[in-house]
Amino acid sequence: MTDGTPVMSSILRAFTVLELLWETNSAGPSEVAARLDIPKSTAHAYLRTLTETGYVINDGGEYQLSYKFLTTGSRIKHRNGLFRVAEEFLKELADQTGELVSLVVEQSGQAVILHKAFGDRSLKLGIYSGMMTPLHTNATGKVILAYLPEEQTNEIIETRGLTRVTDDTITNEETLRAELDEIQKRGYAMDWDQQVTGMGLIAAPILIEDQLEGAVGIVGPTGRITDESYQRTLLQKLQETIDSITIKYRYGT
Repeated sequence: MTDGTPVMSSILRAFTVLELLWETNSAGPSEVAARLDIPKSTAHAYLRTLTETGYVINDGGEYQLSYKFLTTGSRIKHRNGLFRVAEEFLKELADQTGELVSLVVEQSGQAVILHKAFGDRSLKLGIYSGMMTPLHTNATGKVILAYLPEEQTNEIIETRGLTRVTDDTITNEETLRAELDEIQKRGYAMDWDQQVTGMGLIAAPILIEDQLEGAVGIVGPTGRITDESYQRTLLQKLQETIDSITIKYRYGT
């Protein structure tokens, strides 16, 4: 829902230019103008203005995003209390399992990777802090959907839809809701090949006084995650990690 306040088209356009620079790595005024179907003089004005902010740099007439975004993103991450509490425990879990471990939160109806830790046999997936994925496509996201207030989950499903990412992604709402009910009953989620073919994931929620703060997931190859004995080992270590995070979050300094 919106509050009825009109939006400023110039600011929306500026962010469109930033997204274009991200997609292209660098671009000049002519390319920006052609891609956005705007006059070259307008494209040049946006690029010069963005350069003045420090978030864009001009390298011989080619414009690209600056490392100021990295500074801003890092500050946001390190200001997050859940990250500060969880970081050491996520690293321990990655070391113990050898797998990739992720800390995920919800924002604007999407799963956001707040932090990741790598073990010595982690999948190399090219994920990064700040990466967003549809909540229904992986176990961490489905844990979040299962433990959010029902009205919020309903709104996310209604507005975001159930986009297919792989052949195994759940795109049927009835099927998804049945799985969310099961996740609530057993306290964790597990799936494979639903976001990336060949990738499996086990995840559980971080609940502080019954309020969802985020989810921790262990990512591994489908072949390892589908082994039931290995699943039990990962689930035990995952729950120990979440217990440690929860205690420190509530009582730590």
